[in-house]
Amino acid sequence: MARTSMTTTSRALALVLLSSCCLLVAVDAAYAKKPNLSKNDFLSCLAAGIPARQLYAKGSPSYGSVLTSTIRNLRYLSSKTCNPLYIVTPTDVKHIQVAVSCGRRHNVRIRVRSGGHDYEGLSYRSEIPEPFAIVDLVNMRNVTVDGKARTAWVESGAQIGELYYGISKASPTLAFPAGVCPTIGVGGHFSGGGFGMLLRKFGLASDNVLDVKVVDANGKVQDRKSMGEDYLWAVRGGGGSSFGIVVSWKLRLLPVPATVTVIQMPKMVNEGAVDLLTKWQSLAPTFPEDLMIRVMAQAQKAVFEGLYLGTCDALLPLVTSRFPELGVNRSHCNEMSWVQSIAFIHLGKNATVKDILNRTSSIRAFGKYKSDYVTQPLSKATWDTIYKDWFSKPGSGIMIMDPYGATISKPGEADTPFPHRKGMLYNIQYITFWFGEGAPAEAPIKWIRDFYAFMEPYVTKNPRQAYVNYRDLDLGVNAVEAGANVSCYQVGKVWGEKYFKGNFERLARTKAKVDPTDFFRNEQSIPPLLA
Repeated sequence: MARTSMTTTSRALALVLLSSCCLLVAVDAAYAKKPNLSKNDFLSCLAAGIPARQLYAKGSPSYGSVLTSTIRNLRYLSSKTCNPLYIVTPTDVKHIQVAVSCGRRHNVRIRVRSGGHDYEGLSYRSEIPEPFAIVDLVNMRNVTVDGKARTAWVESGAQIGELYYGISKASPTLAFPAGVCPTIGVGGHFSGGGFGMLLRKFGLASDNVLDVKVVDANGKVQDRKSMGEDYLWAVRGGGGSSFGIVVSWKLRLLPVPATVTVIQMPKMVNEGAVDLLTKWQSLAPTFPEDLMIRVMAQAQKAVFEGLYLGTCDALLPLVTSRFPELGVNRSHCNEMSWVQSIAFIHLGKNATVKDILNRTSSIRAFGKYKSDYVTQPLSKATWDTIYKDWFSKPGSGIMIMDPYGATISKPGEADTPFPHRKGMLYNIQYITFWFGEGAPAEAPIKWIRDFYAFMEPYVTKNPRQAYVNYRDLDLGVNAVEAGANVSCYQVGKVWGEKYFKGNFERLARTKAKVDPTDFFRNEQSIPPLLA
């Protein structure tokens, strides 16, 4: 009995932590001194332009540690996983250009990894046994902040905790609206939109990207001036690794007050959690843009977690007048700087600002994730059913709900690739996890898929929308057209319109312009819509 209790407690803790956010040869420096390969192969091509110490293959001593260093989902540490031929760890944009050019020349596809948080692992693995290499941007993490201009350049290998820390060192009253989990990589996060506790005030991360430097499918470096508006539009929210390798991003930094307030209000079902959640659905999207209250629902509890851009004195009259049932009082207020709130929300009240620089994930588990969007509130009876029937099933997980409205909902549906704007009440992220391969996975995966099916009547339709950064291969995968060696557009529409709605066609036409041979390809990359 004690063991069961410990397991349940561990699952609950881990779910909360998760919420916040081939044939190979050795290429280590020791091996590269005597390459026994012809000058015409992929490795020799790489070695001609990239230092040997930055190249790894399965036969080299360091390959395994480099590959697994940022694998966040242990499902993909399996021996059944199709791993890359080589790992390239560039320190300069020229190394990325070499990798792309060599890949094109020798028919080795390139995938790119920044933080390793792709929920389906597509930045470092393939479901199809084809030769590929990964460009791991772990050594390209520079953050350069111009406090006076309120801008920053950040390289794609940086994690958002490193970005936040760099901004705070330049100014305690500047911020950037990205995710909650500090270990998320900048490159993939910004490519799919990216949002966190500032979404209602400042919108998406990608909404605040001013410029990029990207290595295209021909190995050329492009920026806003050279790439054209369609290309820039596509990389700011059209999903990672479809249009090239974004090396760095120029960001608009935004003003925040010196003091912000965090509240965390856990409510049990027997304390009225269902009634509170039912009201929250319609209320939270209408709050002033300075207030964000999200909900994490699991087991018999709902945690209402809020960030207010201001002091407790200013927050209390607002929340007590608009949402008195929540019962917020001065004892619930935690005042701090914005950057301190990043550590507090994800890592807990004892975390320090420097803790957001830790590149090690707070938990290592096997996981499955899905997402939805809601435009009409669920009834109290529906929430009763969710708590009574679904959160009590074996393998049950968590729902994380982020309210929209205010700034994130202002752009038009086609202004950016991210279409989930006007009329959205909130986004749902479903999470379940387990420890161990085989049998331990059966109940959690069944739970999340069955629960997702149950939710169908209550969420968006035609299409049932999903968030691309919550990658889900259950929605569909690409198929390569016979004889064309490019991903089929009609097959891609099945999953693509769920992520991008009508913007999927523009993304596919842009893909055809910048990567017509579909070099940057994975199971859910944008297919080229060729004329």
